Amino acid sequence: MTGAVRHVEVVCTGNICRSPIGEVVLRAKLAEAGIEGVVVTSSGTGGWHAGDRMDSRAAAALRRRGYDGSAHRAQEFRREWFTDRQLVLAMDSGHLSALVRRGGPDLAVPVELFADVDVPDPYYGDDAGFEEVLDQIEKAADVWVTRLAT
Repeated sequence: MTGAVRHVEVVCTGNICRSPIGEVVLRAKLAEAGIEGVVVTSSGTGGWHAGDRMDSRAAAALRRRGYDGSAHRAQEFRREWFTDRQLVLAMDSGHLSALVRRGGPDLAVPVELFADVDVPDPYYGDDAGFEEVLDQIEKAADVWVTRLAT
């Protein structure tokens, strides 16, 4: 990455499970590391959940580990946001492809996967799936904190 990252966008499908978990965890880990001045927000590739709180199972998984996701409200990613985000992190390769298509051929903002492999969608599973996703996101967030600190 070149230049200072001041705004990171975390993106999944509906912005009620994976991306809000990523937003909350990355923001908390940046604060723990003393990295200031980086805004972390999240959104979905679709807008059908716009205005909704995060999935209650996602919020519960976060609470059990000491994170607060209560302020989250879902929103859809907008193409014009590429102008004021310095990094966009996709939860899976489908989101990555959708974002690159949305950005077009002149996309100047890095769009990368949040983790080293796709973060699975826990929505249609049980509570254990949310815990597994949170494990994966916490590990990946540690990597991003290191990258953003340099």
